[in-house]
Amino acid sequence: MATRLNAILLIPVLVAIVFAGFQVNNSVDTWQEAQDAENTAKVAKAAGDYAERLMAERDVSVQPLLHGDREASRVTEARKATDAAAAEFDRQVEDMPDKPGLQRRLDAFRDQEKNLEPMRQAAFTPQAAGTDTHLGYAQMYRPLMTFANEVGLGTSNITTYGRAMYAISLAKSSASLVRSIGTELLVSPPEKAEVLAAEKTALASFAYLEPIALDEFRTGSTAADNRMLKDALADQEEEAKQRLAEAQREAEGGGGEFTAPPEPAAMLAGVASIGGDVTPADLADQGITPQTWYAATSVPIAAYRTVEIEFADRAVADAHEIVESAKRDTVVGAAIAVGALLIGFVIAAMMARSMGRSMRLLRNSAFGIAEQRLPMLVDQLSRTDPGRVDTRVQPIPLHSRDEIGEVARAFDQVHREAVRLAAEQALLRGNLNAIFTNLSRRNQGLIERQLELISGLEDHEADPEQLENLFHMDHLATRMRRNGENLLVLAGEDTGRHMDEAIPLVDVLRAATSEVESYERIELEGVPDSEIHGSAVTDLVHLLAELLENATTFSSPHTKVRVTATRLPDRRVMVEIHDKGIGLTAEDFADINHRLANPPTVDVAISQRMGLFVVGRLADRHGIRVQLRPSGEQSGTTSLVMLPEAIAFGGATEAPEQHDEFTVSRIVADRPSFQPAGNGFGGGRPRSAAELGFDDSPYPQVEPPRPAMPALGGQEGVFDPIQRSLLREERRAALEAAAQDRTPGFHDPEAEAAGTDAFTPGGISPEPAYDTYGQVEPGPASNHWTGQGAYDSPAVPEAESTAQLGTGRGGFGFGEPEPAPADDEWRSANDERWERAEQVREPKAGGVTPAGLPRRVPRQNLVEGTAEQAPLGGPQVSRAPEDVRGRLSNLRRGVQQGRERGPQRNDGPGMGPGTYDQER
Repeated sequence: MATRLNAILLIPVLVAIVFAGFQVNNSVDTWQEAQDAENTAKVAKAAGDYAERLMAERDVSVQPLLHGDREASRVTEARKATDAAAAEFDRQVEDMPDKPGLQRRLDAFRDQEKNLEPMRQAAFTPQAAGTDTHLGYAQMYRPLMTFANEVGLGTSNITTYGRAMYAISLAKSSASLVRSIGTELLVSPPEKAEVLAAEKTALASFAYLEPIALDEFRTGSTAADNRMLKDALADQEEEAKQRLAEAQREAEGGGGEFTAPPEPAAMLAGVASIGGDVTPADLADQGITPQTWYAATSVPIAAYRTVEIEFADRAVADAHEIVESAKRDTVVGAAIAVGALLIGFVIAAMMARSMGRSMRLLRNSAFGIAEQRLPMLVDQLSRTDPGRVDTRVQPIPLHSRDEIGEVARAFDQVHREAVRLAAEQALLRGNLNAIFTNLSRRNQGLIERQLELISGLEDHEADPEQLENLFHMDHLATRMRRNGENLLVLAGEDTGRHMDEAIPLVDVLRAATSEVESYERIELEGVPDSEIHGSAVTDLVHLLAELLENATTFSSPHTKVRVTATRLPDRRVMVEIHDKGIGLTAEDFADINHRLANPPTVDVAISQRMGLFVVGRLADRHGIRVQLRPSGEQSGTTSLVMLPEAIAFGGATEAPEQHDEFTVSRIVADRPSFQPAGNGFGGGRPRSAAELGFDDSPYPQVEPPRPAMPALGGQEGVFDPIQRSLLREERRAALEAAAQDRTPGFHDPEAEAAGTDAFTPGGISPEPAYDTYGQVEPGPASNHWTGQGAYDSPAVPEAESTAQLGTGRGGFGFGEPEPAPADDEWRSANDERWERAEQVREPKAGGVTPAGLPRRVPRQNLVEGTAEQAPLGGPQVSRAPEDVRGRLSNLRRGVQQGRERGPQRNDGPGMGPGTYDQER
């Protein structure tokens, strides 16, 4: 601890040393940059002098060279001054910093400097007449002016020294060109009109550029620099006035005539008007002569040069001052770094010794609270009544008054608050669960009474429309009961309703459908012969109802919700709910599936997706796996519910029938149908859990077929949702049977004497008005049923609805053996066409798809001709899904009653406890 504490205390010292080293290094770098800036300023100053000498050489040489006097003293002196400035520039360049910008500017000037001697020889001659000489000199000194942009680098005055200095040099260059071009026009204007026009255009351009450069200077410099330029211009103008007054006195003293020149702007306009009717002689009468023009235009140039020199001298002085400051900073920074190092070591040793013991005590106490005392107390509060738990907090035994002691007291307070909050949370959680449970129990009691009242109204209601409204009210009340059970799930309580007997999966699905408001949109297809363990029936109905409610709510009311089930090879059952709703994004699917697999704790977010939370809790309670997947169609969602073998049993995947048993499905004649491959039951290959996305099956994929488990008999103990769903279907069928009393049908006096319906065995309601479809009255058909001896039940031909169920997609009756043909009197005109249709039982396929389905060959499975249609002799019979479901339910109830009234001993084949295919 002491070593680590020393290290911790030494960190600030080391950081200070590092920063001090950086400061020293920065001081050294600043020192070097300041020296470079000083040398750069000297180079820029020498470049400015060199450019000034080139401008003066050109301007003073205009008049003598135009008169042909190339050896004039003015010209010779000007060239000597230029050569001296060039020598000084070369000397300063030797110490110039090695920087790319400076080197690039120097190379550009050296390329132009080679033209100086040729230009002197050809100046104002036919080889370099007019603007060629003016612009030739400008091309040489222009790179020298750009050195001003490098002044100030490495200092805080880069804007002032660089931009402003270059702007004032540019203004001076423009004024110098105006002076030289105007002098040439006044001394000897070009004879060619195009040359004269070119020089006048250049004069106007450079006169326009001068104020632009001045504006750039004013915006890039300080107020003091602007005042300096203003004062310099004023001083030069005052000197010009004095020279003008002195010239006037001399002229008047000599008896000559003196004509005062106009203002500079008027002089510029006069010079620009030369050509045509205006000659230099005419301007001389106005006081505009080469001498007065040169003197007037030299006033701003001298002011600009004064400011330029001031800038260069100031840059050198500032850079020198920075050099000295950098030297001092380097020495002081090094001394401070050494002193801080020594002081830091001493202070760190003293503080480490005094703080080590307190820190160890605080650390040990904090770990003890965080790892032992507080978790044990929270666990005890979660398992025991908070009032019976000792929540007093023992403080940390650290009584110092420094910051460490204050931290200990603060940690004690945090400990107390954590214990108090844990106790309050435990109490609140218990109260909340009790509130949820109490409210749910009360609501369930009221809803049960409401359902009993609705059932009574349904029993005494004969109006189909009014009964349908009662059915909707019944569904809404059932949905209210499910919402109440959601509160029990939130509270972690059980619904309290369990079954002692296993329930067929199809009845569980029907019960879940009956708890959905839009129940008429739900279609059940291909449900295998499986039973659900009684302890899981209630929760499974609730789980499926939530998923069905979600599917109907988030899909169009004009679409159907399809529910299928599949027995997997590992004996688990997969229930699939397909809708054509709006669908979800991949992120939403991932989030929802995570919540379903790992139900979160109860919080505010649960209220937004209570259904998902309830589904996850119920699935976790029974080991059920639920996932949502994108639908294989264009839109929609598929809900997959994997039922483990522990709660879903019976109905082996491919168990063939050993002998012809009696089942309810044998009452209805089978129709030949093409069995799709891969549907999970019947004649196709069953899908595996891996194909459906569940790869956690603990069973092998292929195993010997299991014998079918015996189905349970009576359903008197069925709990409320399943019983109510069956009662609704029976009531619908009863109303339809009452309505069919007015329709012609079969009549059996013996059956009436036995107290059953006259249409089918066991009092099952028949399809109405068979004779209206042109069917003949059937004779007795052979079967193996040796039921009650009171009567022999006639075989009823297959009705239209039954044919639809037997041959439809995923319907009931797949995989059943074809019955033996009846007597010849059953033959009709369409029998030959049926025999040709038998060829389609083995359809021609062009291979299989990647999903394992047969690939259809176009126009290879067609049957020649069409079936003869019998004339319709009566009204059309509705084949709505509700009617079919009601008739099937009535059929089931009649068969059940027949079994209960028959002999207790079943010795014949097929009379044992079998699987009722038609019920499924």
